[in-house]
Amino acid sequence: MPKIDVLDINGNVVEQMEISEDIFAVEVNEHCVYEAVKNHLANRRQGTQSAKTRAEVRGGGRKPWRQKGTGRARQGSTRSPQWIGGGVVFAPKPRDYSYKINKKVKRIALKSVLTDKVNNQKLIVLNELTMNEPKTKVFAQTMKNLKIDGKKALFVTKQNDQNVVRSGRNIYGVSVAFADVINTYDIMNHEVLVMTKDAVIRTQEVFA
Repeated sequence: MPKIDVLDINGNVVEQMEISEDIFAVEVNEHCVYEAVKNHLANRRQGTQSAKTRAEVRGGGRKPWRQKGTGRARQGSTRSPQWIGGGVVFAPKPRDYSYKINKKVKRIALKSVLTDKVNNQKLIVLNELTMNEPKTKVFAQTMKNLKIDGKKALFVTKQNDQNVVRSGRNIYGVSVAFADVINTYDIMNHEVLVMTKDAVIRTQEVFA
């Protein structure tokens, strides 16, 4: 099984841990990653856009001018699509963009991006990440110690720690997630993935 260094919040190596080759050392499947990201973004769409067709706009009941003899093009309504204030051709209406993909495809995509982070040395494992109270300054110092300050980073903890969430949310480009709900898009959308040791173990339990 492959091994990875485990750091403390000061950036020092404290131990090494084995990581599952079934999750962190698989063959990267780019097509599954593409399908998972496309699905994630589609499911996030609100689908609330709306415009009025010529049947729904107000007015336009009277014919603007007579059919013949004016020298102008014939017109039946001032609410036709070519008029200012007219309706929209094939107007967008509220709709649901979400759809499902196979669970197996999602798993392959997630394992692929996790493997990619390991291959490109963009995965950092911490022995722990706990805070007694929300402190953005402490969180920022931890990033500096890990030499990732100024980078888009996704921090993954085993469970919902509000002190960690609140400490990191004021730093631009930083997101905090939990091992049970990490997804392909969030991992790809951040340059660096920082996971606690417990989060790595939990990820291996959930997605193995």
